[in-house]
Amino acid sequence: MASRNDSAPATAAEQQAFYAEIDPVNLAPLWERIHELVAAEPAPKAVPNLWRYDAVRPKLLKAAQMISQKDAERRTLMLENPALRGQARITDSLYTGLQLIMPGEVAAPHRHTPSAMRMVFESKDAYSSIAGEKCDMRPGDLILNQSWHWHGHAHEGEGPHISMTCLDIPLVRFFAATFGEPPMEQFPDGLPAGDGLARFGSSMLPIDHVASSQVSPLARYPFERTRESLHQLARAGRFDPCHAIKLEYVNPATGGPVLPTMSAFMQLMPAGFATLAFQSTASFVYAAIEGSGRTTIGDRVFTWGPHDIFAVPAWFPHRHEADEESVLYSFSDRGVLAKLGLLRERRGQEIH
Repeated sequence: MASRNDSAPATAAEQQAFYAEIDPVNLAPLWERIHELVAAEPAPKAVPNLWRYDAVRPKLLKAAQMISQKDAERRTLMLENPALRGQARITDSLYTGLQLIMPGEVAAPHRHTPSAMRMVFESKDAYSSIAGEKCDMRPGDLILNQSWHWHGHAHEGEGPHISMTCLDIPLVRFFAATFGEPPMEQFPDGLPAGDGLARFGSSMLPIDHVASSQVSPLARYPFERTRESLHQLARAGRFDPCHAIKLEYVNPATGGPVLPTMSAFMQLMPAGFATLAFQSTASFVYAAIEGSGRTTIGDRVFTWGPHDIFAVPAWFPHRHEADEESVLYSFSDRGVLAKLGLLRERRGQEIH
């Protein structure tokens, strides 16, 4: 019998009959979807979006009336991408929420495989316990909740504590590796407060330290140190055309990203500074810590002020303009893409 290659091509009806034949045995023709699976350019499902803090904050405070801290375990409103509703994703690979802790409340320590970090928006006398080490949480601080580390939070001061939680849940879920343990009744014992910063936060390492993990040994990156570093570099006047002054939080033992799956950054833009466009296969989620301005993402313009949050999905060109001196925090999957050899970036005129 002659093979199909030696005879007339199959008709459309014959092809459809063949597909129906192989479907019950869980087979499908690659040639029908190859241009979808390997497209000419990245095609994220997420879309650019901005969440205004002034609009979200009242909803978050109302949540305190709706559910107790104990019943919620983590009283958090998730920021869901409009194109990915119901999937707990702000971009295709990243998760973000806003967590509220009221005075006198305790978010009991739990642990889970997803890694987390939090950017503190509002806080007075609140703290985290990370693997038993007490860490102050002050506005602008970056707090790490490393994978499988016990972590909990308590608020001993006044006013609401609000922080932006940043997790790799979509990435971990893709590998079917998401699980955790229920809360403990008390914070575990651990190192004294400030131990991590003393050991690893001064550009020095203990003489006997062996870097055996890609996870940063620091649990807290204080904002006062970050801001001073940004201003010191700004005084030198060497601004990157696409980022102004942008620093990456790093694991002090390895020089790599703070977490294996997520990178974090803080950048400073002087008043009137306008960046060139930047494009990356990495996704970024930004939060304005100080100042105001606007960001163009693709063909959309988003105006932002303090604590507004906006999502830049993969491969969307974006550029910033600062109306006044502004500080932007961002977190990203950039580090893991670099490890996997999937990071591609374009700057300015390279974007077409």
